Amino acid sequence: MSISSHKSSAKKPRAIQAPQRSNGKLRVAAILEAAAAVIDEKGYEGATMAEIAERSCTKIGSLYRFFPNKESLADTIVVNARQNLDAAFNQLDAGVNALSIRALTDHLMALIFDLFTRPGLIKLLDTDRDWSVKREEFRSALEQRLAKTLMTHTPDLSKKPAADIAQVVLLNAKTVAKHRAYFDSASSVPDEFRDMTRLYLQSRLGSPVSKKRIPS
Repeated sequence: MSISSHKSSAKKPRAIQAPQRSNGKLRVAAILEAAAAVIDEKGYEGATMAEIAERSCTKIGSLYRFFPNKESLADTIVVNARQNLDAAFNQLDAGVNALSIRALTDHLMALIFDLFTRPGLIKLLDTDRDWSVKREEFRSALEQRLAKTLMTHTPDLSKKPAADIAQVVLLNAKTVAKHRAYFDSASSVPDEFRDMTRLYLQSRLGSPVSKKRIPS
């Protein structure tokens, strides 16, 4: 059976039940924290609702009452990350045109690494791109927000080059974040990556060197 036929025949998932009381909200927060941790350790496919329930000290029936399936849990984690993404970029964009390229790089790296090192997020973004609309929306939004920030900082930068630069920065940052477990506390790899990104942005966003006039 093809992916498209499987999707068309699948039942529409039951809507997530949003808690109204404070204790319900705390329970959902605990479930999401546990789910992110389990997914971060074992990947999306390896994570189970039973382990998430146990890790969050939640009865399995209560877990399914809030989240009808693992997909709804994963989507909620991604949606929450998207909200953090928008808030962080809005704050950065408010004063980005006054930043030097060095300061811009430092702010961008801090923002992107904060997102990519959130428990479970990288594992979720690396799942099948057709598995969840929410995950694809997050990927697209991240690229678009970064490109917008670059164009706000450098008004002469057009949309296509900004999108290309954004993809390069994000792909490299994602690679470093994915392998963070292999770096010890004394590793200089993140700093080296920051320096590399700064040089790259300087070459793409910096003022062009004036060409010397050749005497006739």
